[in-house]
Amino acid sequence: METTKEGVEQTVKSIGTDFVERFWQESWAYIKTVVDVVREPILILNKDLRVMAANDSFYRTFQVEPKDTEKNIVYNLGNGQWNIPALRKLLEDILPKNTFFKGFEVTHEFPVIGRKVMILNARQIHFRADSAFQPIILLAMEDVTEMMMVAETLASHTNQIETRFTEQAQKLKTHIEKLEQEINELKNRP
Repeated sequence: METTKEGVEQTVKSIGTDFVERFWQESWAYIKTVVDVVREPILILNKDLRVMAANDSFYRTFQVEPKDTEKNIVYNLGNGQWNIPALRKLLEDILPKNTFFKGFEVTHEFPVIGRKVMILNARQIHFRADSAFQPIILLAMEDVTEMMMVAETLASHTNQIETRFTEQAQKLKTHIEKLEQEINELKNRP
């Protein structure tokens, strides 16, 4: 049986393509499993910032469906609530400049779920430079709405207590001054 150079190259390409495809499928399954376990909402974005996948927490938190999320550019999700210039700059710099970000705060009034305060973190999943895989970005969101409401409530109560304390201190000062005046008058009597 004689094998030609072209036949060998075709066989190698076929095996290589099959291997790369299988490796990608296994890697993707691994990435999705890790993302699905995380409690915070997470989006997986491709190089064009289109949503490749989201975890169950994302769908529950934002009360959206995969059909309305996957394959859409992140800025177009919902009513465009993610189309924030500062976020756009951060996301668009991740791949070309090999950057990441942590702690970006977004406050938005979402259509179904109301006002939310989210802390965003994003990072590229690194593959070798010569990899056949497209780069992807993980965008994680922490809902800190309740924590912010508690902080605002505590700040409000603190301000109220401080105001009352200041008022009471002023009343006490006035009474003390009045008593000092009466004592001085009593001392000065013949």
